[in-house]
Amino acid sequence: MLTSWVVMPTCLPLVRRRCHVCASDRFRPHGRFRVNAHHKRIDVWLLALCTTCGATADLTVLERTQVRSVRSELLDRLHANDPALAAELLQDPAVLRRNRIGLDWAGAWRLDTGGPVHLDREALDVSVRFAARIPVRPVRLIAEGCGLPRAEVERLVSEGRVVAAVRLTGKLSGDFTFTLKR
Repeated sequence: MLTSWVVMPTCLPLVRRRCHVCASDRFRPHGRFRVNAHHKRIDVWLLALCTTCGATADLTVLERTQVRSVRSELLDRLHANDPALAAELLQDPAVLRRNRIGLDWAGAWRLDTGGPVHLDREALDVSVRFAARIPVRPVRLIAEGCGLPRAEVERLVSEGRVVAAVRLTGKLSGDFTFTLKR
């Protein structure tokens, strides 16, 4: 029987970027936007506050874009400071690249296993789905989901008792399945 686990975000991740005031490297986005129109052109920034000094950083979303080319639903969400839109934009690789930022997901996600895991079975088949692009080590997910120490899971992987079609070392942010053999 296939068990489903979901890796879900609990809040917006921290933004890794150097602060121009205090040289801190973490900003907390709070889901607010600054929208500025210049005649027929529009600029949009996602605002983030430095975790140390509170200085504001503007993360560019749209720059000198024709107002007519922006969907009206998107403009409404920007003006309403939609937190779901902020989460979507922080996941957008183009926004991350344009602003030269990275995301720090520490403490901003949780694993939903759907109930207790029964390790007494001969084999446990698990499908792990990511609700957002959150880079996490598969060994950590397996350890947290099964209630085992990470060293124990690493030992099971090296013995071939945890099998997956993906590499279990490093970080993943895409769906995968694995089998734990007892």
